[in-house]
Amino acid sequence: MGLELTFTAQDAANVRFAVSPLWEVVASVRVVKNPAAHAVLKPWAERVRRRLADVDWRLLSDLVPVPTISIVGFVCPPPSTSVPDLEVELATMAAMAPLVQEGLDAWDGPRTQALQALHADPAGGLERLAEEIRDYWEAAIAPYWPRIRALLEGDVLYRARLLAEGGLRRMLSDLDTAVTWEEEKLRLPKAVCEGVRPLGGLGLLLVPSVFAWPRVFSITTPPWQPTIRYPPRGVATLWEHRECDPPQALAAVLGRTRTRLLAELDQPASTKELAARLDLSEPGANQHLTALRRAGLASAHRTGRYVLYARTAIAETLLAGDASPIPGSHGYPRAGITELLDPPRPH
Repeated sequence: MGLELTFTAQDAANVRFAVSPLWEVVASVRVVKNPAAHAVLKPWAERVRRRLADVDWRLLSDLVPVPTISIVGFVCPPPSTSVPDLEVELATMAAMAPLVQEGLDAWDGPRTQALQALHADPAGGLERLAEEIRDYWEAAIAPYWPRIRALLEGDVLYRARLLAEGGLRRMLSDLDTAVTWEEEKLRLPKAVCEGVRPLGGLGLLLVPSVFAWPRVFSITTPPWQPTIRYPPRGVATLWEHRECDPPQALAAVLGRTRTRLLAELDQPASTKELAARLDLSEPGANQHLTALRRAGLASAHRTGRYVLYARTAIAETLLAGDASPIPGSHGYPRAGITELLDPPRPH
């Protein structure tokens, strides 16, 4: 039977979308721990695993076992705003301390020493978990976040258009091949949780998630709004490197070298890597990158001995704004209380 979510008119009026940085961290742990099961996301996992060797994320890892059947809900409560930043979500997570012991007692996950310490001291344990998440974010997610966020927000816009054109039925039936809409019910036939769940007027929160791929997560237990986390369109193209030339108009403002540096940052890279690609000295590349950072076009992310540079969302927009290339350059892309997961799909 799977899971059936039943809608009333009030529920239909309370359907909303959100993007969740915290959830992307939690879902990505599955990929790092088992990249072979996530072919589309494997290029990302291969890039970040070496950097994560300098990060202590043991408690976070214990809370996301592989294979992942359920995730304790207090780790990643559904966001209350449409685009929260990580710190807002971590503050919400810290407020979940009263739910920690009950959640761990009901969870069928491991009973490691770190989790026992979390059970004994929920407030202190969540503080430690928040620090681990911040460090993990900086190493593994933050350098890629502008691109990830653009994909997620693009999916929200696409589904908003479906909603406007064809109503709730068309938008929800397009979420995923495992999700169907019929007779005012949303069906997730492969969900671990089974039964009919009225939404109770709370509506439904839809959260596109890159690192949920290829599965759909749902949470339908109090105290949160019922939530579905689903893979957005275009995940398979997210890590592609496309040969395409940066625009002349931007080069006229920034200079050819700095524009080429931005173009090379289609994937986060170190000063040494960028200098070698563009035949620059490392001090020279560093000087240009510093200028780009001051202008808000590049960001730097330090993890242990690694410093990676990445394009900001502003830079992504500027690079996509003109199709006139400059010669001799490389490409850039156009660019209760448990979480329940449907069983793995055949690959």
